[in-house]
Amino acid sequence: MARGRFITVEGGEGAGKSTQAALLTQALAARGLDVVQTREPGGAPGAERIRSLLLAPASPPWSALSEALLHFAARSEHLVFTIRPALKSGRWVVCDRFVDSTVAYQGYAQGLERGIIERLSRLVVGDDMPDLTLILDIAAEPGLARLKTRGAPNRYDEMDLAFHERLREGFLEIARAAPERCVVINAEAPIEVLHRAILDAVIERLEVPGGA
Repeated sequence: MARGRFITVEGGEGAGKSTQAALLTQALAARGLDVVQTREPGGAPGAERIRSLLLAPASPPWSALSEALLHFAARSEHLVFTIRPALKSGRWVVCDRFVDSTVAYQGYAQGLERGIIERLSRLVVGDDMPDLTLILDIAAEPGLARLKTRGAPNRYDEMDLAFHERLREGFLEIARAAPERCVVINAEAPIEVLHRAILDAVIERLEVPGGA
């Protein structure tokens, strides 16, 4: 049986990742694919428990290293119990955030040495990097403005503007460094326009039944 395809959706706060991951999953399923939609941190029972620690608003501050270690612990659970079994069985996986978020948040935005993240990634992720990463790009201020229309804020929502500006530049730098894997998409577009751009990118990069 052929290995499934692994797609990640990345971007800063307010970029609309969760909505677009759901729309992409529905679109791929409508084309006859067996798709698993998942998220990070989380996506497996143990990883969801770690998520509650990491995202709780007004929680005591973690060091950047501690945060990275927690994210990779959750990622290990996610890979072992959700992502790898799905891909091995031929299913496609659409994941809201993955290792690029750790690089952007704990590396670029919080200043953790990139080499530490790279070593953790080799240990935990290995060769199981995404086939395609969709980076939804939105400027920090409009992204933060969107947060006011969604539910209770998480801890990262409460970071200052400078943090979110470093975060955005981090994601753009990740995309520049890995153009064969990453596609940057304007997330300030209306939801349906953004969805169409995402679906077009997936169809162009990966073998999707039904084409356009």
